[in-house]
Amino acid sequence: MTLQEKFSQLDQQNDALLAVNFYNFETLSAVLKAASAQEVPIILQSTKSTINYLGLEVTAKLARAAISQYDVEAWLHLDHAQDVDLIKRALDAGYDSVMIDASEKPINENREVSRKVVEMAKPYGANVEAELGYIAKLGQSKEDVAFTQPDEAQSFVEDTGVNALAVAIGSAHGFYDQDPELDIELLSRIQQATPAALVLHGGSGIPDAQIQEAIRNGIRKINLATEVKNGFMNTLREELPKSDEIDLRKVFPAAIDHVQSLLENKIAMINQA
Repeated sequence: MTLQEKFSQLDQQNDALLAVNFYNFETLSAVLKAASAQEVPIILQSTKSTINYLGLEVTAKLARAAISQYDVEAWLHLDHAQDVDLIKRALDAGYDSVMIDASEKPINENREVSRKVVEMAKPYGANVEAELGYIAKLGQSKEDVAFTQPDEAQSFVEDTGVNALAVAIGSAHGFYDQDPELDIELLSRIQQATPAALVLHGGSGIPDAQIQEAIRNGIRKINLATEVKNGFMNTLREELPKSDEIDLRKVFPAAIDHVQSLLENKIAMINQA
C-alpha cells in the first residue's frame, strides 16, 4: 500500500499515523519496536541532518532492513527538505515520501517548487508533502503568526497536486514555553477546503486532548521528533554516571526502552482519538 492510499484509508476512518524522526540505529529500533508492540503502521522520518550524518544510502538501507526485521508496515519519508537535488536522490534511494519545505519563500515560489517536486515524484509513485503558512522551526520566533488559510490551502493543493499539506494552526517545532493552543476551528475549515492529507508538525509537547481533537478534525499525520531526541539523551545522561561500562551496546538499551515506551503511549493516545 502506498502512503497516499494509506492516507485515503485514514481519511475514511478519521484516524492518523504517527511519523517519527530517527537519528541512528538505536532511535530507529525504538520506533519500530513501539510500532510492532502496538501492531500499528508507522512513518519513519529522516532529515537532511540525519542523511549528512549517516549517508543517504545507509539511511535508506538501514531503514528498509529494520522494517523487514521488525515486520512492521512502514514508510520512509524525507522530512523538511529544501533542496530539490536531495529530494531526487532520496527518491532514487527508494524513499516512499518526500517533503518539499518552501514555506519561508514567497507563495508563488512555494507553489512553483512544490509543483516541480510533484512532477518529479510521479514516476516513483511517491507521496509529496508541502508546507503552507508559518510553523516556527528550532531557533525561530514562536510569536510570529501566519496561519494557513482554507482558501489558500485549496488553491495551493489544486495548483501543485501535493498529496499532503503541513498546516500552520498553532504548533511549532522544538520545545514549547507554554502549552500551545491549536486552532481546531480553522483546521476543520481547512479540511473541508482540500482533500490533501493534513499534517501536524511540532507534535512534541502538544497536550493529548488537542492532538485527539486535531485528528477528529482532519489531521492524518502527526510529526514527532523533539521528544524522541530529548528522551533518549536524558536517559543516557541519567544512566552513564551509574556505569563504568565501555561496551556501548550495553549502555544504549535503557535509552531505547525509554523512547519505545514514550512512543507506545503516543500510539495508544492516537488510537483513542
